[in-house]
Amino acid sequence: MIKPIIVVLAAGMGSRYGGLKQMDKIGKGGEVLLDYSVYDAKRAGFGKAVFIIRRDIERDFRETVLSRIGGGFPCELAFQEMDSLIPADILAKARELNRVKPWGTAHALLCARDKIDAPFAIINADDFYGREAFDTVGKYLSTPGVSEGAIVPYSLAKTLSPQGTVTRGVCEIKDGYLTSVDELTAIAREGDGKIYNTFADGAKRHLPDTTPVSMNFWGFSPAIFNDVKRYFDDFLAGPGSVQPKAECYLPMAADWLIKKGLLKIRVLEAGASWFGVTYKEDRETAVAKIGDYTSAGVYPASLW
Repeated sequence: MIKPIIVVLAAGMGSRYGGLKQMDKIGKGGEVLLDYSVYDAKRAGFGKAVFIIRRDIERDFRETVLSRIGGGFPCELAFQEMDSLIPADILAKARELNRVKPWGTAHALLCARDKIDAPFAIINADDFYGREAFDTVGKYLSTPGVSEGAIVPYSLAKTLSPQGTVTRGVCEIKDGYLTSVDELTAIAREGDGKIYNTFADGAKRHLPDTTPVSMNFWGFSPAIFNDVKRYFDDFLAGPGSVQPKAECYLPMAADWLIKKGLLKIRVLEAGASWFGVTYKEDRETAVAKIGDYTSAGVYPASLW
C-alpha cells in the first residue's frame, strides 16, 4: 500500500511574528512546532514529509529541523521563490511593481509538485493540529483509489489570537462536503464579545463562534495539480499581474475547484484541538501547551 505524504508549508517570512516562526524552538528538546505535526503524521501512517521552504533559509532549516527529523523519517525539500514557475514576462512586470515575495500557498504547492507522487495532506508549519486530525486524514488518504479531497475544519473561536487579527478561510458545508471557502482577513473578537471580519472599507461582518474555518489542513490526490495550475495561471493573468502583494491562497484554489465541479472535498470531523503562533506573543502559550502534552505522555520529551 502506498503511504500518504505530509506536505508542510514552511516558506513564510513571519512578518507579524517578527522572525522565522517555522524555526522557533518550542519543545524542551529544541523541537519547533512542525516537529509535532510530522511526528503525528508518522504515527498516523504517512510515509514521508516534503517541506516547502525558501532557499535563503535552507541552511538554517537543515540544521534546526532536518538534522533531527531526517534521522527518523524520510524528508525532502522543495523550494518556493518569487521566480519559481513564473513566466518571464509576468516576472519582469512583477519586478517593475517591486514585488518581493512569492505568490502564496497555492503557488507553494505547485513548487512541490515533482516531490508528490501519492495522496497527500498539506499543512502550515506554524500550526498545531492535534494527532486526532492526522489519524483521521491519514486513514482517509490511505483508502485505495481515493479521489475526493478532504479538509479538517476547526471552530473559529478556537483559532483566534488575543494579540491581533487573523486570516481564516470561512467554510460552508452541506451534507458532509465543503461547498465554498471564503478567505477573510482581519478577523478578531471585539469589545462586545463577538467576532467580526473587518473589510478594507471599514464594514464589518459578524461571524458566530462556531463558524467552521480552514486552517490549511487539506488532503488531496496528485490528480489535482493540473487544475490548480490552471487556477494559478488565471491568478497570474489577473490580480497577480497588477498587485505587487497579491497572493494565491490554497483555500481560494479549493473554492474554485469546487465551484467548477472539478473536485468534491469531504469534510472530516476529527475533534482535534488547534493552536498556532501568528504573533510573537503567541509563543508563550504554544510552549505551555506543548509542555502540558509532554507531561501527559502524549509526546516523549525528545521526539526524534
